[in-house]
Amino acid sequence: MAYENGAMDATLAAAAGDDPALLHELRSAFLESANKQLDLLRRSRCDGNWNVAAMRLKGLAASFHAEDLLRAAQGALESAPGEPTSIRAIEAVLANFEPEC
Repeated sequence: MAYENGAMDATLAAAAGDDPALLHELRSAFLESANKQLDLLRRSRCDGNWNVAAMRLKGLAASFHAEDLLRAAQGALESAPGEPTSIRAIEAVLANFEPEC
C-alpha cells in the first residue's frame, strides 16, 4: 500500500525553509506526537479515551497536512475502542513517515 506524503512534505519544507536540521526536527516532532497518540489509542479501554486520542491524532494530521493519517484517524473515530484494524491502519501510515537522515 503506497501513501502520498507530498502535502506534508511541502508543509514541512515551507516551515523549515533551507534548514535541513529544522526539517528533521519538525518531522521527528510530528512522529513523536503521532506515536504518543497511537500508544494512547492502543491503551484506551473506553470510548472517551479512544475518542480523545483519535481526535488529537486527527488534529495533528490536519496541522501537518498528512492526508493519509487524517483518514486513518477518522477511521478510528468511526470504530469501536481498541479496534485492531484501526490501530493497524494508523501504524501502516506512520511507518511511511520515518524521519529522513
